[in-house]
Amino acid sequence: MSVTVKILVLVLAIGGALVYRNVSQLWGDLPAPKLDTQQWWGDAAQPKDYAAYLANNSEVIGNRLSYPEKTITDLFGRLNRTLRLTPPLEGVAFEYGFNTNYLKEVVEYWRDDYLPRWREREVFLWQFNHFTTDIQGLRMHFLHLMVYDDNKVGKHHYPVLLLHGWPGSVREFYDLIHLLHQTNLDKNNKYIFDVIVPSLPGYGWSEGTSRTGLGPAQVAVIMSNLMARLGYNKYFIQGGDWGSIIGNHMATLFPDNVLGYHSNMCTNMNPKSQVIGALAGFWPSLFVPSGFEDFFFPKSRALAFLIEESGYFHIQATKPDTVGAALTDNPVGLAAYILEKFSTWTNPSYRGLPDGGITKRYTMDTLLDNVMIYYLTNSITTSQRLYAEAYSKEQRELQLDRVPTPVPTGCARFKSDIMHNLDIQMKDKFPNLIHSTYHKQGGHFAALEVPKVLHKDFLEFVQKVEQKFRVKPL
Repeated sequence: MSVTVKILVLVLAIGGALVYRNVSQLWGDLPAPKLDTQQWWGDAAQPKDYAAYLANNSEVIGNRLSYPEKTITDLFGRLNRTLRLTPPLEGVAFEYGFNTNYLKEVVEYWRDDYLPRWREREVFLWQFNHFTTDIQGLRMHFLHLMVYDDNKVGKHHYPVLLLHGWPGSVREFYDLIHLLHQTNLDKNNKYIFDVIVPSLPGYGWSEGTSRTGLGPAQVAVIMSNLMARLGYNKYFIQGGDWGSIIGNHMATLFPDNVLGYHSNMCTNMNPKSQVIGALAGFWPSLFVPSGFEDFFFPKSRALAFLIEESGYFHIQATKPDTVGAALTDNPVGLAAYILEKFSTWTNPSYRGLPDGGITKRYTMDTLLDNVMIYYLTNSITTSQRLYAEAYSKEQRELQLDRVPTPVPTGCARFKSDIMHNLDIQMKDKFPNLIHSTYHKQGGHFAALEVPKVLHKDFLEFVQKVEQKFRVKPL
């Protein structure tokens, strides 16, 4: 071998090593970061003696929050004002956002039909046991349903943590809660669950923080501490939207506590996964079961849809307080902003309907229950801040998407959801992806729209976890 060839080989070897090192730095696996499980988010100064704080503030308190008549009367007055809305353009339904002609009908129903029945709706909302407890300085709200001993007989009994997202709330899960908890015992269903459904920090009745830095990873710590407070060391997690991301982080940061993680918004946003997804577009049939290619491809259509529907995302990730100020004490604007998502994210074709199709899959009472939670708790601004914190420099530097987790994982895809990842993308982070399903009907709010389908999918996942990992019921 000549000297020139030897030098060339050496240069190529060094160059290859440098490229490998740089690529590994960009998308190689990383160890899980260590987060402070006692990080303080309360308004008061952090206690010097944290053990004493826990001893004095760990009580779980039952709540049945109610609102005085003057609050409801005030809301009625706001809805009774003359609406000076700009008419929609000719031939435009929901393509430009919430159709203002239909918004007038929504406001009329809210004011004249729903509000006079508010005490009835209030009873409905409090049908489950509501509790609050102090976690890391924040007053956290949650629903908690425990299975009676008699109902456990002959059943496989587990705890499950249900995590909602934006612009949802605990209200999304009401039908699913009944199914999981078996309010009406089903002799043909051998699975029964203790169900824990928290309001995320800054959502609904859970207190928001006045400090910066409370992103999805830190919320995962709070949720882990909540489950420990309630005495659960092993549990399943189910979630969509932010609930999926927070559940993902819990499985990553606390794998020993999570029996299985089931998501109905399956994503892995690390660089390697995104490259794999782009390359898969050249050979779709190699990566997707036959008949489900249109969940993912063509990529140009999926990208166009994301661009069209992510305007809210950019605003909330950069200026959440600005849009929050516009929606606070503005029930009509708040309803339009929230309900529009229950149109497009349920089925993008509904944009072409003058009513946005919002009552095709949900009742108006159900939708207004959710709006009322945001309005009465004044939580629209604090809920939106999660977007800004999720994309802060500090949160991005955690690089949790590059940390693999051994936790058994299940992915339920619903056709009309806002985005989907392939199994090959998911397995890069979730090597134990043991359950992957496709549902032609359903969108982003699966728990609210198709609770029976989601319940069946979740039970199939739990059964696979039992079989493959020899997990035993409580």
